[in-house]
Amino acid sequence: MEGFLAALVVSFGVIFVAELGDKSQLMALTFATRFKPIPVLIGITVATAVVHLASVAIGTGLGAVLPTEWISLVAGLAFLAFGAWTLRGDKLTEEEKRKAEKTSKTAIVAVSVAFFLAELGDKTMLATITLATKYGWFGTWLGSTIGMVAADALAILVGRLLGRRLPEKTIKYGAAILFAISGLWLILEAVHELT
Repeated sequence: MEGFLAALVVSFGVIFVAELGDKSQLMALTFATRFKPIPVLIGITVATAVVHLASVAIGTGLGAVLPTEWISLVAGLAFLAFGAWTLRGDKLTEEEKRKAEKTSKTAIVAVSVAFFLAELGDKTMLATITLATKYGWFGTWLGSTIGMVAADALAILVGRLLGRRLPEKTIKYGAAILFAISGLWLILEAVHELT
């Protein structure tokens, strides 16, 4: 798999997994209890597209100035850190829950602003930056945006159908394992390139 397709598939998979059990996924569930799912998904898509566009711009810039083997090494270490971060888990604070439940603005604007702010510095943003250093901007941007929206749509769907969240422990461990595997793969690739 080369170029655009590789960037699209890898970014989709990594960000989809990273978003499972993330704070913004919990926000999506909260907003979906107050608003209809389609406006919530539109708001998520707008915010995600903007944040991930900035992320790939940063990642592409770093990729242009740093040697690829060092990028792979740093990316691998970052993915191991993302795995640990995933195990730690995210929770909505009471203030974040209140903001999601009591907003008086239109659903799309409220969700877009909340998600934009929640994603700044989040692991999905950092993962997108990392992926863009290796795979290029457009496929990474498209794959990461679709991956995040798909994960949040799944949360909304499951939350609305079942009335409860996915098993948090299973999601946490599964995502952490996938991050660890990706991180180790990148580190081994970097070590091979450096030797």
